[in-house]
Amino acid sequence: MAMPTHAKYVIIGAGIHGLSTAWHLAEKLRAKGQSGEDILVLDKTGIAAGASGIACGVVRNNYFQPAMRELMAQCVEVWESDSKAFSYHPVGYMQISPESMHADVGAIYEQQKAIGYDSTFVEGAADSEAYMKGLFDDWQAKGITSVLHEKKGGYANNTAAIYGLASKAEALGVRIMSGVTVTGFEHGSNSDAVTAVETDRGTIQCEQVVVGVGPWVNSIWKMLELPKSVDIKGPNGQMLRDIPTWRYWCLEEGTLGVDPEMQKTNDGHMPPVIHVDSDAPLYSDVDGSLITEEMWGIYYKPDFNFNGIQGGAMPYKVETPVDEVAIDPYGADSPEFIVDDNFAHMWCSALAFCQKRFEGQIGKYKNEPSGGLGCFTPDSFPIFDQFRENVYVIADSNHGYKMIGVGKLVAEELVDGKSALLEPFRFSRYAEGKLHPTSHSPFPWS
Repeated sequence: MAMPTHAKYVIIGAGIHGLSTAWHLAEKLRAKGQSGEDILVLDKTGIAAGASGIACGVVRNNYFQPAMRELMAQCVEVWESDSKAFSYHPVGYMQISPESMHADVGAIYEQQKAIGYDSTFVEGAADSEAYMKGLFDDWQAKGITSVLHEKKGGYANNTAAIYGLASKAEALGVRIMSGVTVTGFEHGSNSDAVTAVETDRGTIQCEQVVVGVGPWVNSIWKMLELPKSVDIKGPNGQMLRDIPTWRYWCLEEGTLGVDPEMQKTNDGHMPPVIHVDSDAPLYSDVDGSLITEEMWGIYYKPDFNFNGIQGGAMPYKVETPVDEVAIDPYGADSPEFIVDDNFAHMWCSALAFCQKRFEGQIGKYKNEPSGGLGCFTPDSFPIFDQFRENVYVIADSNHGYKMIGVGKLVAEELVDGKSALLEPFRFSRYAEGKLHPTSHSPFPWS
């Protein structure tokens, strides 16, 4: 494909957000008698080459924040709209929690019920244990006092789902160009709007830019000369000054190289995605030593795409200056940010804490890169907003892969006007003090 010199819409990033936006925008344009050929998607590497291509693919609605919960219900509808094309497995999702999270999870259940999102809530240690043993007869996690079983949700196979989106977009005329690196932007003399996108293969005149680059958002943000820090209005009206706009956490995931069939339920079916948070001491499954007495959490699922039991644990903060890691969060220059040396020990021991079948299995852990850097907003929740008059930024703060429906809402905003579901995620919320509530989960995005 020859490098175009003009496109009405330039979308940067061929991952979950960029391609979902391209697909839905093309549908909106077609309904108005216009062509998907007005949309150009650029990626410095290729389709699913970044965070979307290595994501574990979990799809859930387990959010303490009402705005996130309503948004995720819409996203699940998009996943369900074509399960085959998106390689989506609607097996459900389970949040299994200690007493310190009981009230939070109970509130999630009540609000899921209010929006018609099908789930079951089990309370009390005895009933929670009985419920889990009804699924897995070897369940042995201690200190669990509630189980939220979401009947919707599940997981998707990462790369396959992204190529499914690409196929839908290309079928409507969208052009996708790989190996094109954005290097800057041109601006009009009498306006703050972007008039062209500069790349290493030439300049592309445009009318609207959409940024959907996952953990590389800081790089584009700098090119657009957007704020390096924000002032945040706290709940008591106090202002927190000069909070960095972006910060990095390392996302730790891995795969236990056993037959995925090993994790079937008592009745022989594929199980829901399991997420366990615990405040019980975690001991090594290797030598019995204490790993942690702090709150910890893991998630896991059998996955034939990963060929084993795949999942992850809590992320950890990356203290290295962001300028050193923002260039290529998944590149060869930053292997130290892929998986911490202690992850396999902790995660496999936590699996054994939960189910007896995982005891003594750490030797089958796959020693290969997984996880990577996540670029987080100041409050760890997404920013969906228009900047510089005609640049729409999708900054997902590591909620990305499951949020396949955000592209549909962004396309609606670009063509039809503001979306109520995206309104709580504007950049202005920091200065206005319109922050999302926080839970007692050990995960910063919950």
